[in-house]
Amino acid sequence: MKRIIYFLAVLMFANITVYAQSKSEKQVAAAVEFLKKAMIDGSRESLEAIAGDKLSYGHSGGKVENKAEFVEAIASGNSDFVSIDLSDQTIQISGKTAIVRHTLVAKTNDRGVPGNVKLHILTVWQKSHGKWVMIARQAVKKP
Repeated sequence: MKRIIYFLAVLMFANITVYAQSKSEKQVAAAVEFLKKAMIDGSRESLEAIAGDKLSYGHSGGKVENKAEFVEAIASGNSDFVSIDLSDQTIQISGKTAIVRHTLVAKTNDRGVPGNVKLHILTVWQKSHGKWVMIARQAVKKP
């Protein structure tokens, strides 16, 4: 009986350590949440703060925007996210670069036309001046 309890305790500890996030991973996850909120709110200031100066923002339809185009599309309401839910997120960090993948399910209201999107997203983040900023994003339609 003691062996079973010991085995279960070791298994639980191993499971917890596998899913524990490093300090950098927590910071990147917080940056992703900040981006999500900024996209829903349409806050020009927040979008400009979280996007890197040389952002390459790829849409699932093939359109690629730079930082100014990305910020303007969201802040103007042309690309309007009503809600965004993220799932299956993974974060990989290598030095001052992070790769984040997740599934995005969102309700949109682009130019007054309600819609729903389901996408696989890849974002690339860079730590600059002590802060994580998004430098690239690519979306693919989820089947």
